[in-house]
Amino acid sequence: MGGSGSKVKGSWPFSGSGGDSGTDGNEQSVARLKGSRNTTPFVFTRRSSLYFDEDGDLAHEFYEETVVTKNGRKRSKLKRIQKNLIPQGIVKLDHPCIHVDFPVVLCEG
Repeated sequence: MGGSGSKVKGSWPFSGSGGDSGTDGNEQSVARLKGSRNTTPFVFTRRSSLYFDEDGDLAHEFYEETVVTKNGRKRSKLKRIQKNLIPQGIVKLDHPCIHVDFPVVLCEG
């Protein structure tokens, strides 16, 4: 289950430079990735789940009302629109969140 994690040993994005957890048990390196690249445990953007339609309206789902005549009775149904929708894209978060792969216990209960 899961299966999306990396299989390479010692390549945690928030861990130190190697495979072991560090010399000091209490020290946890947060800002170093294998080289000199800096990473942070915070997430500042996310992919939006909203879409724009042809009119420029923004929503999660769009429906169109259609009238169906069956046995002489008119009945209206909602038909979901799935074509011609443009994803909103990347959205900046109001407050930064902590990355899900951050390997630190934040609160012990």
